[in-house]
Amino acid sequence: MSEVVLRGIREARAIAILRTNDHDQATARGALAAAVRGGFRVLQVTISTPGAIEIIADLARDDRLLVGAGTVLTGAQARAAVEAGARFLVAPVLDVEVVAEATRLGVVMMPGCATPTELWKAHRSGAALQKLFPSPAGGPSWLRDVLAPMPFLRVIPIAGISVDNAAEWLAAGAFAVGCVGAVFPPDEIAAHAWDKIEARARALRAAVQD
Repeated sequence: MSEVVLRGIREARAIAILRTNDHDQATARGALAAAVRGGFRVLQVTISTPGAIEIIADLARDDRLLVGAGTVLTGAQARAAVEAGARFLVAPVLDVEVVAEATRLGVVMMPGCATPTELWKAHRSGAALQKLFPSPAGGPSWLRDVLAPMPFLRVIPIAGISVDNAAEWLAAGAFAVGCVGAVFPPDEIAAHAWDKIEARARALRAAVQD
């Protein structure tokens, strides 16, 4: 199962990541649907999003989609997300207990790492993917330097990804990129500007495929 998920993320090259505080689930669902229309097939919903577990469960019923849960900070959250259908889990920090729980559950874990040492520790702890967060000052050049001695790492930068730099991150060796505000700007979510979000998604999909 993990290999299927890793292959799906690798082939997609980009993850659309939704984080919103809007308590109307229809808003989150509308934004995600727009991203899917724009070409995204790998989606991540943060646990902090109201109704996240229900939204993940609904998305997971669509065989076209690969769905993950973000901001997973506890074993309980990991279990709830996986029970709902999440096939990968993401955290902003490296917590080896949560990584171990993801391994027990049989899903891919992507903990947050900010240094080469944290990336290495995440890999050694069993995390198949490593989330680069926050974005380092050196950008893609920093990642290229880190991967030179550790090419086995599967690093996915999250912060600061845009249509203008996504391809540069991939060229530097990123396993994929995670797109938050580049696909889901808070003002466009609040305005229900689904056409604009769809257009953003199309532009980012084109950028990573090029």
